[in-house]
Amino acid sequence: MADARSQLARARRIVLKIGSKTLSQDREAMRRIAGEIHALTSSGREVVLVSSGAIALGVAKLGMRARPREIARLQAAAAAGQTVLMNRWEAAFSTVGVTVAQVLLTHADLADRARANNARLALSALLAEGALPIINENDTVAIDEIKFGDNDQLASMVVPLVDAELLVLLSDVEGLLDGARRVPLVVDVEREARPLAGKSTSGVGTGGMASKVEAARRATLAGASVVVADGRVAGVLGALVSGADVGTLFAPSPRRIGARRHWIAFTLRPRGALVLDPGAVDALSRRGKSLLAVGVLGVRGDFRRGDAVTIVDVNGREVARGLTRLSASDAAAMAGRHAAGDDDDTLVVHRDDLVLLG
Repeated sequence: MADARSQLARARRIVLKIGSKTLSQDREAMRRIAGEIHALTSSGREVVLVSSGAIALGVAKLGMRARPREIARLQAAAAAGQTVLMNRWEAAFSTVGVTVAQVLLTHADLADRARANNARLALSALLAEGALPIINENDTVAIDEIKFGDNDQLASMVVPLVDAELLVLLSDVEGLLDGARRVPLVVDVEREARPLAGKSTSGVGTGGMASKVEAARRATLAGASVVVADGRVAGVLGALVSGADVGTLFAPSPRRIGARRHWIAFTLRPRGALVLDPGAVDALSRRGKSLLAVGVLGVRGDFRRGDAVTIVDVNGREVARGLTRLSASDAAAMAGRHAAGDDDDTLVVHRDDLVLLG
C-alpha cells in the first residue's frame, strides 16, 4: 500500500470533486478548500475542480421547502443557485490570489467528439494561463437523456479529458467503509468495493458511495488513482498527496484503456443491445476478434449506424460496448448470417471500436 500511496505525490494534474453535502454543512469549507488547492497549485500541480451545490443553493435562494422532483423546477433552482455557487468560490479563491473560471457542461457536450475536443482545448488553455477551472453540470438545460447522472460521474469523465493522474472525491465520510472500518486500499473495484457501496440518503446530493465506487472504477480504467476522503477534515488534500493513509485509495487498473475507448465505454449512452452466442463471446473476449453477424442471436432497441450499443451474452451479462457498423434493422436482418466472401460484408462492430468490460 505504501507504494500505491507514494504515487500520489507524483500526480501533476488532479481532478477534485466536492459534494453538495460537504459544502452545505460548513460555511467555511470553501475558504479552507481554496487554501488547500492553492497549496497544491503553488507546488507545481494543476487542479480542475468539479463542484456540486448549485441546485441546493438555488433551493434555498428561491425559498423552496425541499429539493424539487420536477425537471423545470430543478432547472430553475440550478439557474438561481449557479450564480451563488460561483460567487462564493470567487470570493474564497480571491483571498489566496487564484483566478477561477466557470465551465458548464452537459452530457451531450462530451458525447460529441468535436465538442469534447473543444472542451479539452479550453480546459488546457485555462490551466496554461494559471486559472482554476470550476466545472459543473449545466443543470439549467439538462434533461434526463443528456444528464451525467451526478457529478461523481462527470468528474470521472473529466479525468481522461484532461489526462489527470489523480481523482479526489471529497465527501462527508472518511472513505469506503466495511462496517465501521475504513477500507484503506482497493485494488479490485468489483470484488472489494462494489459489495460495500450503498446509495445516497442525505437528500442533498444525488450521489452516495455507490456512485463514487462507479466513478472510481471508470477513472482507474483511465489510468488514474482515485481517493475518496472526508472533505470536512482540514488539511486532507495536503495529507493525501504526501502519501498519508487518508481516505480510501483506489489503485489504477492494470488494464488501462485509452481515451477513445473510455469515451465509447463510459461517455456514450448505448442506444440498444446485441445478444451474442457463446462462440462470439469467446471470440471477442479471448481472441480479440471483431463482432460478425454470425455470432448475433438477437437485437434490442432502435439504433443507427455509428451508435453505441451494449453487447451481452445469452444470460444478459454485459460483455462489451462498441460502435455498431449496422442499424438495428440491418443487424436483425443479418443476425446469424455467415459471410459470403469478405468478413466485412457481415461486420457488426469492429474490434477497434470495441471495449471489453467485466
